[in-house]
Order: sequence, then structure tokens, then C-alpha cells
Amino acid sequence: MSLKQHLRKEVAYPCRYHHDRLLKTVSVQFLLIFIFLLLFRPFGVYEPEHKFNYLFICGLHALSPALIVYVYFAGLGHVRSRAVKSALWSSGQEYMHLAVIFLITGIMSFFLRSIIYNNADNWSWRYLWEEIRNCYLAGVLLYFLLLFAGSHFRSSRSIKANDTDIPAIIPLPSGTDTTTTRLHIKTQVQQDDFYMDPAQLLFARADGNYIELTMLSGEQVHTELKRISLKQFEAQLTPYPFLFRCHRAYLVNLHQIRKVSGNAQGYTVLLHMTAQSVPVSRTQLPLFNHQYEQLAGIALA
Repeated sequence: MSLKQHLRKEVAYPCRYHHDRLLKTVSVQFLLIFIFLLLFRPFGVYEPEHKFNYLFICGLHALSPALIVYVYFAGLGHVRSRAVKSALWSSGQEYMHLAVIFLITGIMSFFLRSIIYNNADNWSWRYLWEEIRNCYLAGVLLYFLLLFAGSHFRSSRSIKANDTDIPAIIPLPSGTDTTTTRLHIKTQVQQDDFYMDPAQLLFARADGNYIELTMLSGEQVHTELKRISLKQFEAQLTPYPFLFRCHRAYLVNLHQIRKVSGNAQGYTVLLHMTAQSVPVSRTQLPLFNHQYEQLAGIALA
């Protein structure tokens, strides 16, 4: 895969930036930076200039980027939740946001100098450049270290191939209104618009500019072909988080899953009332697991 393809490839929005996991992410970040500064004393530490104990200085330097990351991604998550768009993300977007965070962190570290150090040149361009440069060097190293560790950890915990299938029955939440909901789906041509009940959808499969809907109708399963792309269809389902884009060619109803099996390379899910399986791609596993945990309260990996 070329660099351009890598930067543009769409993946699931990382779970580490979701609101319910963001505090855990920045806590791990704080501890790693704190331990790194404490043990290795990087970037030319000169103790006679210190106004405080080095332990306290390490805490300040670790707390600053943790707060910046928390506020930045909490704000970004809020903006994304209000936008009517796919939950997809790309490596290019992530690198862009991280570059902004490293820059902000470097500037903040520069302002902290006057609090931490007795140095007549604290407000010089030289130290501004050094703080920004050091934040980019340490930030890139920490980011790829966390990615590697996270990937290894998820792989070690993932479902191993050929293991017994994991029951994944997700009941509708108590109090859910089970009456038929008529959702109006708009297509590019008004005469092709249609209505559907989201709760009765088993899965949707992309077929070029069409989608194939597999629906429940009482005790029967039937298939309908609609003239709309899967991306356009997905964009109109944001009020229904249980309808999940699990693959570039598939969207599945999480409430209709009866069994999940697979490993770190991807899952296969079986649905009620049909023997056909639906794939969950490797790039969608983090978001799939997150949505599953939210709806069922059970972790897959």
C-alpha cells in the first residue's frame, strides 16, 4: 500500500478517543510520560535552574499534554457526534490532529519554562523551538510505542481462530418501543425513496450503486434491492446506533446477532432467522467491540 493510500484509507474511529475511554487513554499517557521523564531525564536537564523538586517538574510536564489531549479529543468527539456523517476515520486525519496537539503541547511547555526554571533566556526563540521540537520527537515516539503495545495487547486477548463460537445474543433494551417505526429513506431519485422499519433489518449488502436489504417480516425473511449506495444509506441511520457498518460492503443490525466468531483478523457473525454470515473487517473491530459493549455489556476482546 502506498503512503497516499495509507493516509486516505478509511478505518473505524479509534476507541481510545471515545468519550468513555478518553480518561483511561490520557491516564496511561500521563504515567508513561512521567516515568520516562523520571527515569531517563531527557533533553538536557540542568538541575541548578530548577525552582521545584524534579519529581514535581516531571508531573507538570506529564500533566500538560494529558490535559491537552483530553480537551482536544473531547471537543473533537462532541463535534463529530453532532455532524451527520459516517463514523469513519483515516490515518491522515489522525496524523493531522496529532501534529496540532504536538504543536500546542510544545507551546504550552514553552510557557511553563518561566514557572519551572530560573533562566534569563526562558522567553527566547531558541527555547520555543527546542520545546516544540522535543514535543514532536517524544510525541511521535510515544504514539507509535502505544500503537504497537495496543496492537500486541489486543491480539493476545482476541478470540483465537477455531475457538468455540461466542454467543452474542443482544436483546433489545428493556422499555424499547417494539411498534413498527416507519423510517423514510431518501435516494437520489425521489421515485425510488422507500420506507423501512430499522428494527426489522437483519443486514444490508452493497451491490454497486444498489443495496440488498435482508429484512424480517413476521417469521419470514425476505430480500429487497434498493437503488442507493451503502454510504448514502448509512448516513440516514445515525439515530439508530444498533445499525452498524461492519465492513465496506456490509451493514448489520447488532440486535439481530446470535453468534460471533473469529480472531484479530476479523469476525464472522450469524444472525437470527438466516444461515447467511456477515463479515466484520479487521479495521472495524475496535468500533464493533465498542458498540457491542455499549449494547450488550459484554466484551468481545
